[in-house]
Amino acid sequence: MASPTLELPSFKGNPGWEFTDISKLDLDAFEPGEPADAAPAIFDRPANAAPLEGHDLLGTVVTKEDAFTVRNSERWAHGALVHVPAGEKLDEPVVIRAGVGEALDWRTLIVLEDGAEAEVWEEWVSGDEGEGEALFNGVTEIVLGEGATLHYVGAQVLNDSTWLFANQRAVVARDATLDWSALAFGSMRGKVWMETKLDGQGSSARVTGAYVSDRRQHLDFDTLQEHAAPNTVSDLAFRGVLGGRSSAVWRGMIKVDPGAQKTDAFQECRNLLLSKKAHADAIPGLEIQADDVRCTHAAAIAQLDRDQVYYLRSHGLSEHAAQRLIIDGFLQELVARLAEGQIREITAGALEARLAELLG
Repeated sequence: MASPTLELPSFKGNPGWEFTDISKLDLDAFEPGEPADAAPAIFDRPANAAPLEGHDLLGTVVTKEDAFTVRNSERWAHGALVHVPAGEKLDEPVVIRAGVGEALDWRTLIVLEDGAEAEVWEEWVSGDEGEGEALFNGVTEIVLGEGATLHYVGAQVLNDSTWLFANQRAVVARDATLDWSALAFGSMRGKVWMETKLDGQGSSARVTGAYVSDRRQHLDFDTLQEHAAPNTVSDLAFRGVLGGRSSAVWRGMIKVDPGAQKTDAFQECRNLLLSKKAHADAIPGLEIQADDVRCTHAAAIAQLDRDQVYYLRSHGLSEHAAQRLIIDGFLQELVARLAEGQIREITAGALEARLAELLG
């Protein structure tokens, strides 16, 4: 039996949950299981991260208590650890793969000590034998020491019967750099929190998110860019392509703590709807407690422009090719944010494959 602290949030009258109804979720019905066998979905390499069995920093980054974090703390038994000592640079990416069967409570801890550099690829994938409703409940904690640099790509390609809940948070020390990319193609319904805390002067974070949904999928992202020190920079951009009856919500907050002068923060979320029954909500927010800052945000939701389609068709393109060209252009600016090399190539390839599924 679950403890009393595992009370699920209600759909109505609960800030942050107004767009995501989880009243049909029976959390206690999912008994924690073993990781399932799962083939690579986006990162075509074997997993090579160390198993997470314990660490002094475990549980020190994601500290909030709600139904999902409490369950994870109480029941997790599987996870991955990446720990890079001070001054070391990893030559090859670390690959993490979590295969989801009926239920998986998973934890990832990434620690880069002062001056360390690493690239980490993580994907959550439905198991080869997955059938029926499933649950993925994850916690990701990232700690960057002074002057450290991390390129982190997280992707979820869960099937359309999987509930998805994930709390992810990074703490970035002085002069450290975080480049965080998120790809969301699967799941049935749920919510993902992505939070960065710029905790040291001169630290920076760039967060890039791309999602493509179809049928009756519902994706929910809650992002936080917290500036806790002066002279820090954050840049967040999300873009979504929605088809069928799918829906998505992004709620973003830039928070500037007292004393965090010279903050430079930006956030945007743009959505492209491919059907009249697809729906998106984008809600940017600012909470500023310093007076010498530059903080801006933008949000946009639009249907596929029929005038653009008509123009391209008048120049000899088919309907399908015209739509695809418009969508590719919409996503290309997002891909261009990524560092040149493997991450950009893999992301572009993953988006191309997902769009091919969506458009047929």
